[in-house]
Amino acid sequence: MPMLRAARARRIAAATAFGGGGLTLVGGGTVALLYLQARLAANAIGTTRWNRPRADGLYGTGEGPPLRLLMIGDSTAAGFAVTRSRETPGALLAAGISAASDRPVLLRCPATPGATSADLAGQVERAGPHHHDVAVVFIGANDVIRRVRPNDAVASLREVTRDLVAAGTPVVVATCPDLGTVRPIGWPLRSVARRASRQLAAAQTIAVTEAGGRTVSLSDLLADDFRSDPLAMFGPDRFHPSARGYAQASFAVLPSACAALGLLPELDEEETTRGVLPVDRAAVMAAETPGTEVTRAGDRTVDRRHGKRPAFVRGPFRLMPSSRAVPAEPREETDDENVGAPRATPGGAEEPRPG
Repeated sequence: MPMLRAARARRIAAATAFGGGGLTLVGGGTVALLYLQARLAANAIGTTRWNRPRADGLYGTGEGPPLRLLMIGDSTAAGFAVTRSRETPGALLAAGISAASDRPVLLRCPATPGATSADLAGQVERAGPHHHDVAVVFIGANDVIRRVRPNDAVASLREVTRDLVAAGTPVVVATCPDLGTVRPIGWPLRSVARRASRQLAAAQTIAVTEAGGRTVSLSDLLADDFRSDPLAMFGPDRFHPSARGYAQASFAVLPSACAALGLLPELDEEETTRGVLPVDRAAVMAAETPGTEVTRAGDRTVDRRHGKRPAFVRGPFRLMPSSRAVPAEPREETDDENVGAPRATPGGAEEPRPG
């Protein structure tokens, strides 16, 4: 069965490389059967008004110029429904990177609730012409919900990853979460959502890894906690995570972001022999193991017999922050020579500096 899933993920990824089409995340023949359940789920989730907090700006202190973090993607990247900027995934990652690097981190987050993979290029453009030291992407759920063809979704993600990597920006992609864990979605629709989201996550892993990026599997990372404590883990719409849920997802991604920045040692090929798999099998393993990172292996480990590019698999990671990694509100960007020095207010607190 894992080999069949790997082959399916490989077909989706291959279709994007050659412009193929025809596959859909949810087959048209299932639509009539599941339409009523979809409507019931939509009514249960409803619409949440959100006064989005400003998250762009500087986080942390330290020596040297700030590291630049680009956060793009959908509502998960934006931190939909949280009320304070420090609760957003971008702020959590910026604070964690600052703690690991002992440098301030400048966050830009043009992520948009409802975004699909096709919207990523526009978000990168809106972030401006600045070079970013690392880009983190949360994407995929809306591609499943809106029945975007997986080869189209993966092609968009592959293109953005290639462009960023070519510009010298490492890319870390948190792949499509397992929508089968969302409680308002009933059976059998939940089963369809789970299968579609995991297939997309595996295909994303192949495409991003081969384009030079890294992926981290969210899979059902939060499922156990959501089931045991749904009031704490879900946001008000029972669909998006709460601040606690966003924190858990963010700190699963943080080690990969730090590794991409050179803040954590890379595992060399001799040390990771047991963790080297053909990329399609690595993708399926990651899609089913939350917090798992997949990165491209070097040329020396290519499986010449089967012609498949290998990938390193490590994790799963479930990292909780130290006190230094808990973000304050963002601060305003200043000249590089003054960036690391916080400015005191009359009350002794650090002056907020919006980005």
